[in-house]
Amino acid sequence: MSLAELLRERPVVQAPMAGGSSTPALAAAVDRAGGIGHLAAGYLAPDAVRDQIRQVREAGAEIFGVNVFVPGPPSDPDAVRAHRLRLESESGRQGAAVGEPVHDDDAWEAKIDLLVEAAVPVAGFTFGCPDAATLARLRAAGTATVVTVTTAEEARTAVGRGADGVCAQGLEAGGHRASFDPVRSGDRPLLDLVDEVVAAVDVPVIAAGGLMTGEGIARVLGAGAAAAQLGTAFLRCPESGANPAHKAALADPAFDRTAVTWAFTGRPARGLVNRFITEHPERPYAYPDVHHMTKPLRAAAARAGDTGGMALWAGQGFRRASEDPAGEVVARLRREAAGAGVRI
Repeated sequence: MSLAELLRERPVVQAPMAGGSSTPALAAAVDRAGGIGHLAAGYLAPDAVRDQIRQVREAGAEIFGVNVFVPGPPSDPDAVRAHRLRLESESGRQGAAVGEPVHDDDAWEAKIDLLVEAAVPVAGFTFGCPDAATLARLRAAGTATVVTVTTAEEARTAVGRGADGVCAQGLEAGGHRASFDPVRSGDRPLLDLVDEVVAAVDVPVIAAGGLMTGEGIARVLGAGAAAAQLGTAFLRCPESGANPAHKAALADPAFDRTAVTWAFTGRPARGLVNRFITEHPERPYAYPDVHHMTKPLRAAAARAGDTGGMALWAGQGFRRASEDPAGEVVARLRREAAGAGVRI
């Protein structure tokens, strides 16, 4: 089945959310509900990814995706050193040492080999576009490939290298911006971006960014998208692996807005505005070095339930997230879309 046919049958896509929120249980629940669930390979060792693929298949899931982070260029050592000094105050607050800056490729080659071996239905990519040979290997294994983009230019690059589809990520999206070059990233509202990307490429376009309702899905499908991808809408579901304090924060009136921050990972990402974001307005372009430096600080905050020091990734529509099981969320989205005159 081609990607276009697959998305026609399953236009609701659960976004990959690295760091533990995306679980085999969540991906399987979305699959059973008639959507496309995703596992997030980012930050996981290849053996852990392999185990999650096994779990989601053992749960009976037939259609699911696995998302991989594309390695980036070397970090600026001056930016790394400067941000490490700024993090010392957070170290004292959390009672944990700042981690060592590491510029790794997140086991890129091993993960590509694994996806080819496992012949997963869909492989997605964030932070860049694989080369044509990598995309061809996956296609030969029967895997459809999707590259997340934030500009029409990025979409054209992905299609030129052989991607089967693109995911257009609007500025409303929670978590990391997928820009190939975050310094010159495209910060376009979702509907504007969908218009631009649909006009630029002739492959299926998945729309992502702040979508929380069936009415929102109807709007992006009406704009030409083949499917809609939602992440924050599933964060509070019981199948989600998000930290309980993170789930609670999404419904806490004390958190009333989101903002984009670079300070947690060295790449721009949208989350609930908390103390850490407010106290660290700097923009260090040093990924994944900064991610590794803040990892023990974030872990200590999470253990303590300190939402002021956690990365509370969330899209702009976060207040609509519910505690319903994932299957019920998909069913609600269908009802709402039908009310807006669109069958999904």
